[in-house]
Amino acid sequence: MNHSPSSLRYAWYVVGVLMLAYISSFIDRQVLTLLVKPLKRDFGITDTQVGLLIGFSFAIFYTLLGIPIGRLADRKSRKSIILWGITIWSFMTVICGVTDTYGELFWARVGVGIGEAALSPAAYSMISDLFPRQKLGTAMGVYNLGVYVGSGLSILLVALILKLINVEGMWHVPFFGDVYPWQSVFFMVGLPGLLIVLLIGFTIKEPIRQQSRKEAIAMSEVIQYFRGNQASLLCLFFGIAFMAFSSYATTAWIPTLLVRKYTFTESQAGLLLGVVITVFSTLGVYTGGRYADKLTKDGVADAKMRVGFQGMLIGTALAGVVLVMMIFKLIPLILLVGLLAMICFFTSLPYGAATAALQEMVPAPMRATFSAFFLFIVNIVGLGGGPLAVGFINDKIFGDTQQVHLSWAISVLIGCSLSCMLLFKGLKPFVRSIENAKQTS
Repeated sequence: MNHSPSSLRYAWYVVGVLMLAYISSFIDRQVLTLLVKPLKRDFGITDTQVGLLIGFSFAIFYTLLGIPIGRLADRKSRKSIILWGITIWSFMTVICGVTDTYGELFWARVGVGIGEAALSPAAYSMISDLFPRQKLGTAMGVYNLGVYVGSGLSILLVALILKLINVEGMWHVPFFGDVYPWQSVFFMVGLPGLLIVLLIGFTIKEPIRQQSRKEAIAMSEVIQYFRGNQASLLCLFFGIAFMAFSSYATTAWIPTLLVRKYTFTESQAGLLLGVVITVFSTLGVYTGGRYADKLTKDGVADAKMRVGFQGMLIGTALAGVVLVMMIFKLIPLILLVGLLAMICFFTSLPYGAATAALQEMVPAPMRATFSAFFLFIVNIVGLGGGPLAVGFINDKIFGDTQQVHLSWAISVLIGCSLSCMLLFKGLKPFVRSIENAKQTS
């Protein structure tokens, strides 16, 4: 494929627009993080139920539908798939704003997950067709900035909105009846997604596929390739899944930790965490992609997997320090914020590099399908497990809402250490899979 300066400029534009869609998806996905207190008060639920609502409700169909959508993206228009996905998740986010029971909100969150399942498998495949190998890590890193910019902005936006509205009492919404004021947040973050639909629809074209052998590969061939490369693929999939486990546990519960242990208001907690994630996690994922590309140019065969291992090794050490200091009550607020910033930076290093690694590990006609498998595992383990683990440990092991700091630190240490071990184990198999992908294409 010709990668002229003009084609690369257009490719970077596509990455920027897709990143904007990813930011929107994470704002809609993470919007509940600062609403734990009014949600528990008005719906009368436990920390475990909060964990289920933030993570598992979203992850159910997000993960299950990702695989068939990935198969579809290897055969049909990826642009159309993305447009339908954004429309569905934006609409379902708005629906969250008019639910009046826990069960209704749970199923509305399921609908958000259904829409968001369409984005990343198709986006990964599109980006891989637009960039040469030596720039793919940076391109994927820029796209994946959406994870952390979206997470940070969602917390910042909700924090600012909560300062402007009274979170008690009821508001009347025409056609829907009475809703809680905090539910208006869902309208404010859901409706702008429809503008992104117009932007993609009118300014982006479906890329030409880099498929050298044939247009579509049968599922039996995908399974055969997986069996021949399962060591590298499973190490990458679960290594990043446990990285996400620690990240989602942090995003979901740090605001509540700050409220319960450091007497913050929800708005103050959101502003603090939003700034930390937006700055340090965003810097981490971009740095990881750039660093992986540099190592690739320098001839390091396992560069993209190695960056992930190095980031999680440091993240594990930092998580261990935090847990020990919390056990002995030696962690004042300023130190917690500093350690949290470093954890966010180093645990986000792997993400851009890892998604680029996956594109190198599998043949071009299988990329969207394997991306869907990757996201299936990452979100079942990370999004489904991370927020739930903190709530479960708090309710069932400590039985004390004031121990949320220990529940969070334990969850993060578990996620980081498992991620580090798996990414290290996958270094050598990763190199073999790169060669297998070249031979299979």
